[in-house]
Parts: sequence; C-alpha cells; structure tokens
Amino acid sequence: MAMGDIEIRDDRAAGRLEAVADGEVVGRIEYFVLDAPERALVPVHTVVEPAHEGKGIAGSLARELYAVAAREDSAVAPLCPYVAAWTERHADDAPAAGPELIRAAKEWLTAHPERF
Repeated sequence: MAMGDIEIRDDRAAGRLEAVADGEVVGRIEYFVLDAPERALVPVHTVVEPAHEGKGIAGSLARELYAVAAREDSAVAPLCPYVAAWTERHADDAPAAGPELIRAAKEWLTAHPERF
C-alpha cells in the first residue's frame, strides 16, 4: 500500500507493520498473532518517529492493519491505546473485538512479556 511517498509493509516474522519513506522506517505497529479463541492480529504498540509525526502515518498503519486482518479473515484485538482509539473513530472500517478475545490477548501478552 502506498500513501504519498509512504509505503506500508507487513513484516510478519518480526511482528511489525512498517511505514517506510525513502527506504527508512518512519513508523510501525508492533503486533502478534493470536490463534484462540479465534484468529486475531493484536497490536501492542504504535510508534512514529518524531520527525514524521502529524502526517497521518499512525492512522494509515492502523487502517492497513485492519485491511490485512480482513484479507486474512482475522479479527483485531487492539491492546495498543492508539489503535483502540482509532477503532472507535472508524467503526465502519474496524470491527469491534469481543471481551473474550481482548481477555485472551491480554493473557497472551502477560505470558510473553519478553516479546514487547
């Protein structure tokens, strides 16, 4: 996906959705994949480099994360406060995660603190 001169790529192995400008990673969402109670992408942190803040990069990353999930028929369980807030503003593009899924995502994160 390209937005102006920003390219967004999914580094699934590293658990990062990255925004790239001129070959430099300028923002990212760090996430993990949860398999139960249903398959879900779980964003944990959204980071935009200070020099690139205010350009809509974080929102573009959030939108692409939901697009990736939709293509994979996965849910999204936003533990990242930014993505959770974005979800509330874009309900049409971001199906809400149920409480059971959010709870399972939090339990996974608690059990794997070394990941984030």
